[in-house]
Amino acid sequence: MNFISNIWNHPKTSVAGLLIALVSIAGVLSQQGITLGAAGTGNMVTLVGALASALLGLLAKDPSDAPSSSGGQAKLGAWALIALLLPLPFLGGCTETTVAQNIVDWTPALQSAVTTVDSTAALLAPADAAAFAAATAGFDAASNLMTAQAKAYLANPSASTLVQIQNQIVTLQQQVNTALLQAARIVNPASQQHAMATIQAVGTVVNAILALAQSVSSKSAVAQMAARATIKMAAVQPFLNGNQAAEIVAEHYGEPVAVARVQVAQVELSEAQAGF
Repeated sequence: MNFISNIWNHPKTSVAGLLIALVSIAGVLSQQGITLGAAGTGNMVTLVGALASALLGLLAKDPSDAPSSSGGQAKLGAWALIALLLPLPFLGGCTETTVAQNIVDWTPALQSAVTTVDSTAALLAPADAAAFAAATAGFDAASNLMTAQAKAYLANPSASTLVQIQNQIVTLQQQVNTALLQAARIVNPASQQHAMATIQAVGTVVNAILALAQSVSSKSAVAQMAARATIKMAAVQPFLNGNQAAEIVAEHYGEPVAVARVQVAQVELSEAQAGF
C-alpha cells in the first residue's frame, strides 16, 4: 500500500500527476476526434483538458516563490515542466467566429502597447533613442493594419480574410523579433531594459494573436507562415521576460498569473514546434 502513503505524504505532486494524466488523455481524445459531447462553443474533452491545465498552473510556482530546500516543490516543478511538453488543447474546439472575436479582443492591448513604444524613445539615453525609434518605426502601420484585418475577419471569418491575417501577423511578429535583437545591442543598461520591456509587451500580444490564428489554420498554412518567419523564436528567447508576458496575459483574461505562465509557455512551445 505504499502508493497510498505516497499520495498522503506528497499531495501536491500526486494532484499534479493526476492533472497531467487528464491533460494527456484529453489531448489524445481530441486528436482522435472524440468530444464526449458539446460544452459551450467547444466540447467536453477540451473543457476537461483546459480545466486540468489551469489547475496545474495554480499548483505550479516559480522557484523564487519557495525555499530552494523544498524537495516537494522541486518535484512539482518537474511535473509542471513535463506538462508543458504535452499537447495541451487550450484552443481546441474553438470556432472561427470565437477565434476572430478573441483576436479582436486583443487589439486594444496591441494598440496600447504600440502607443507605449511610441513614447519610449523620449525616456531613453539620447544615444539610444534614435536606434530604438528606427527599430520600432514599422510598428504603427503594421499594428493598425493588423487591427483592421482582425475586425474584417470577425465580420467575415472566411478563408481569404484568414490569409490576410496570417500574412500580417507574421510580418508584425518579424518586426518585433528584429526590434528585440536590435534593442539587445543597446549598451546603456537602463535604456536597454526599458526598450526591451516595451517591445516585449507588443510581442506578447502578437504571439497571442499568432496562436489564435494558428488554431484555425491548416497545417500547410501554418507551414507557409513559419517559412516566412526568418527570425525564429529561439533567437529572441534569451531576451524575453516570462513573468512580464504572463502578467499581460493574466490581466487580459482575468486569470491567475500562474495559469497565464503555463499558457504562455505552451504557446511559445507550440509556435517553436511549428517552425516560428
